Amino acid sequence: MKPTLAPGIAREERITVDRDRTISFLGEDLRLYSTPSMVRDIEYTALRLIQEHLGEGESSVGVHIEVDHLAATPLGQEVAVEVTVVAIEGRKISLEAKVRDAVEDVGRGRHVRFVIDVARHAKRLREKLERLEDASF
Repeated sequence: MKPTLAPGIAREERITVDRDRTISFLGEDLRLYSTPSMVRDIEYTALRLIQEHLGEGESSVGVHIEVDHLAATPLGQEVAVEVTVVAIEGRKISLEAKVRDAVEDVGRGRHVRFVIDVARHAKRLREKLERLEDASF
């Protein structure tokens, strides 16, 4: 991690609510920004923010997210996803998130990510896959 990774840094991304980001269960006229898409957009905005402040061979993974979906945003509209680092404890990074459209706040939440060594993470995953070959429920 670089010393630039510090509380207070922030990133905002503007995202158009496309068809893949909407719910379908209320019919075509009520295609709205889905909660799972909001979660994904928060997570990837946070990843890109943190990635700018990591060294070679490092990345981050999400370990917790808590989101309140406050209002509906229709298909085709734009949302602004803003994440801000609020705390760093070793490799644990806590962020606050705000999501708004042109009219109102549509979401808010907290997200926690851990900085990882990608090579070490890949080694652990390979070891787990070997154990899973012999495992069953």
